[in-house]
Amino acid sequence: MGAVLRVEFNGRELARLRMAQGVDPLWEIAASLHRLQNRRAALVYDPWRREVGAALERAGLLPAVRGLMLIFPAATYFPDFLTPGCADPDLDAGVDKVLSTPRHRLAAELSRLYPGSPLPHGLRRLAEGDLDALRRLGSALRRYYALAVAPYLPAIRAEVAADRAQRAEAALTGGAEGLLASYGVLPGWTCDGTALRTPYPVRRELRLRGRTLTLVPGFFCVRSPLALADEELPPVLVHPLSPTPGWLERSRPSEAAPPAAQLIGTSRAQLLQLLDRPMTTTGLATALALAPSTTSRHTSVLREAGLLISRRQGGSVLHRRTALGEAVLEGALR
Repeated sequence: MGAVLRVEFNGRELARLRMAQGVDPLWEIAASLHRLQNRRAALVYDPWRREVGAALERAGLLPAVRGLMLIFPAATYFPDFLTPGCADPDLDAGVDKVLSTPRHRLAAELSRLYPGSPLPHGLRRLAEGDLDALRRLGSALRRYYALAVAPYLPAIRAEVAADRAQRAEAALTGGAEGLLASYGVLPGWTCDGTALRTPYPVRRELRLRGRTLTLVPGFFCVRSPLALADEELPPVLVHPLSPTPGWLERSRPSEAAPPAAQLIGTSRAQLLQLLDRPMTTTGLATALALAPSTTSRHTSVLREAGLLISRRQGGSVLHRRTALGEAVLEGALR
């Protein structure tokens, strides 16, 4: 077995384990920049790599992205100040936190990228807290996100919503221990009682010391989790969502409305498409960017038509597509 990350939980730490509510833009920026720098999970991400590479070139953003790759290397370490939140969905708020990092911390964390060597000129100005360098960093983060992450948010949110439904069901059935154990289905991840072990570039133990661990879903995260290097910071573990090959093509709307959309409407057809696995009303609402009340009305109509079934699981209601719903979705019924 290769190097692993190990997290030990006592009873209090296990009870305080929490899931992030949604997508963290800055963690997705970090992980997607890693995907651009290597060919890991080629079948899953190569179509995205080609599309984003072309978009960055058309926008004249390649030099700025090469600059971002200097501080987001696909390596064991990148600076913690670049990912300051715990699944804060507001990109602008996150970028503002990055740009307000104290100068001493900028210098200390950027210096770890080049141990024993002087920083490149551009990074040296950033490490000194130069205002122009900070403004360029903020602009590059926002522009990169707009081209490489934002256009894919519907697919990302759908994966996050499905994952959250799975974790919620595990927690409702088995409590905190059940929630922790649910991560054992990820490739190479194991859960033995109150210890979690995951693949990792180096051997490491993440010590919680009574604090809350926040588990953040990462669409562009592959196999190994991402974690903050400084263990004095609030502990965060970004775990992979493992989208399947073809996700990019499936997320594209077709030129003509599919038969299901013509029959039951676009929103309800999209809702049915999400139900490859059980999902809660809240998860569906998040994935479709609809109000929970609107989503509830859609599920009621689809349930009455026999296209989905719903069952209560603890405090939530889980919806699943029926065989009839599958047939309508595939256009088998006219």
